[in-house]
Amino acid sequence: MVIDFSQGKIILTPFEVQVRFTLFGMSMYAMVEDIKFIDDALIMHADAGAVRWSLKLDSPEQIAAIREELGV
Repeated sequence: MVIDFSQGKIILTPFEVQVRFTLFGMSMYAMVEDIKFIDDALIMHADAGAVRWSLKLDSPEQIAAIREELGV
């Protein structure tokens, strides 16, 4: 599944989340089990030990769609 957001695209597979930024030509990856959500702040957070990143989403609907697709 692909979700468009203001900074690029979020690509979801059963095992991986990939974020591709349009403007910077940069990508971030994380395994599904490393993803957490902060619903009130619209944040998707990845923590895989030494690698951490957070992404501010545009709407609660995006978080809901990601959660549904990943089954979390």
